[in-house]
Amino acid sequence: MSENKHVKHILIIHGPNLNLLGIREPEVYGVMTLDELNREIERYVQDKNVTLRFFQSNHEGTLIDCIHENRTWAHGIIINPGALTHYSYALRDAIAAVGIPTVEVHLSDIQKREDFRKISVIQPVCIRQIGGLGKESYFEGIEILLKQGIG
Repeated sequence: MSENKHVKHILIIHGPNLNLLGIREPEVYGVMTLDELNREIERYVQDKNVTLRFFQSNHEGTLIDCIHENRTWAHGIIINPGALTHYSYALRDAIAAVGIPTVEVHLSDIQKREDFRKISVIQPVCIRQIGGLGKESYFEGIEILLKQGIG
């Protein structure tokens, strides 16, 4: 049993177009589907005293509603905001408003892609930004939240 007696609740949010993982630009995002990614994340936390909730939407407002609705459940958030990373002040404000430790993750390295992708309006309200590690970006994000002592 983990030394932490309380189960940690982590909300995993996948933004726009992540439902197309495995199909969309496999040379950038790989061939793993979203369901496979979620299963890998579940396996990763199996012995970590963590409960996960997964959510994916292509709609900004729905992602914001998810954050609001889980504000009393989640101890931490892992969010891959997809393209919303670069311009969604509304999503940024939702993260700031709930005050839940949040890690922004990306499968690809946004710093090595198109210029517009290098800017994140989400990152300033997150405790960290991790990218370029594929599924490991999510794993590292979980470790960061657990080291923060969430819950």
